[in-house]
Amino acid sequence: MKAPVSRFPGTLILALLMGAILFVAGCSEPVSRNAHEGIPVAEPEVSRNVSPRILAMGDSLMAWHSVSGRSIVHSVGKTLQEPVANHSISGARIIYKLPVSGAMGMKISNQYRKGDWDWVVLNGGGNDLWMACGCGACDKRIDRMISEDGRKGAIPHLVDSLRGTGAQIVYVGYLRSPGAWSPIEGCRPAGDKLEARIAKLAQIMPEMHFVSLEDLVPHGDRSYHAADMIHPSLKASREIGQRVAAVIKANDVQSTQ
Repeated sequence: MKAPVSRFPGTLILALLMGAILFVAGCSEPVSRNAHEGIPVAEPEVSRNVSPRILAMGDSLMAWHSVSGRSIVHSVGKTLQEPVANHSISGARIIYKLPVSGAMGMKISNQYRKGDWDWVVLNGGGNDLWMACGCGACDKRIDRMISEDGRKGAIPHLVDSLRGTGAQIVYVGYLRSPGAWSPIEGCRPAGDKLEARIAKLAQIMPEMHFVSLEDLVPHGDRSYHAADMIHPSLKASREIGQRVAAVIKANDVQSTQ
């Protein structure tokens, strides 16, 4: 998931440097704020006649393999045979206070772009645990993101705001380590607690769907992780994208019946 950098080996530093490159590449579009909806937007408004109907927002889980065109988001588009707009940025957080880089997308809510979206594919929270509280004393951070009952906090606020635009939401969970050492192995308890609360939110929030990845990685199977043992491999990106696409496809069919 998304602990102080100095505690981890060189592969983590390399991963963060790669994330910074992706961040710079993905932040060229200025962002303004729509005071009525409470969601950052960029003009002009997107028309579905010329643009995708699915928007992806989040952190490196979504952004990984974007350069090669084989990210989770690319897999969603390939499976559904339609384009998907990907505004995710490596290193992005749910709670982020720096104003300039936050406005450019390091705060996940600021990745939103006004448009006629049917779906928003979303993830986030891992970097808040990893970088902000070291996956240690994270209870206060988790509470700020989402309360124990799933009803309050930054994540429910973001999801509800996105729903207010008319879109359905797919919230994607994180990969688990395969029972082998990983720089984020210590994040499992905090991550499990966070995702349990997000699952509660999906149960009570209409038109929100939670895609858990808890069961994706077989024990001892390293093939679902990149070399850094943090981010998804090409195989994992493909399979996660297929899970997300299945949710969208199933609910698209229901809405037409």
